[in-house]
Amino acid sequence: MTSEAPTPAYRRLTVEERRGQLLNAALELFARRVPEDVALDDVAEAAGVSRPLVYRYFPGGKQQLYEAALRSAAEELEHCFAEPPEGALTKRLARALDRYLAFVDEHDAGFSALLQGGSVIETSRTTAIVDGVRRAAADHILSHLDVKEPSPRLRMTVRMWITAVEAASLIWLDEEKEPPLDELRDWLVEQFVACLVATAGRDPQTAGVVRAALALESAEGPLGSLVRRVLPVVGDAPFVRLAP
Repeated sequence: MTSEAPTPAYRRLTVEERRGQLLNAALELFARRVPEDVALDDVAEAAGVSRPLVYRYFPGGKQQLYEAALRSAAEELEHCFAEPPEGALTKRLARALDRYLAFVDEHDAGFSALLQGGSVIETSRTTAIVDGVRRAAADHILSHLDVKEPSPRLRMTVRMWITAVEAASLIWLDEEKEPPLDELRDWLVEQFVACLVATAGRDPQTAGVVRAALALESAEGPLGSLVRRVLPVVGDAPFVRLAP
């Protein structure tokens, strides 16, 4: 006579575990649909719980749940640009962008709603959460440049590039995720280098940053590749051949 396998004991989730379960379910839904198309019933069904249970953890209803899910996503995005301060700048940025663009790829509809705004449940608090992600990204980039007190031009350059990354991500989604992610990543890294070089011509601090960054780059790396591709484009221009 064989004995039956014991039934696994039921374990009640802790408050934090249950809250995390509901947030994960909400994030999955917000990743596929714009926020106004997601109802609390959808979240309850996705989490396998009742609607009253969702309200128990989020008494403010859909707005509170959306803001909590947004903060959770924001925390993940904020850490995308965190990298050890070692090695070439372009390689560090490439690794950071790999994480950022992977998030965009996975949460496409939700990412669009997050950055484009216009949601019926958008508030000053949700806007502040998104702005917090941008500020955190800028702080990470400035730490990669080893700058604690950036000049206005350098700070503006970094913030402009972060805006460009966001815009490129949204356009990439609108263009049915073309070009391939690795190509988009490399192009965005090159855009940052180009912006830094342009600012360096007007700002001594940025010029110092560029010189320090160039010292860590190699001829075989992303920057060397960029130079080899750009020189043939501008090298034949009459003004380039003129003596200073």
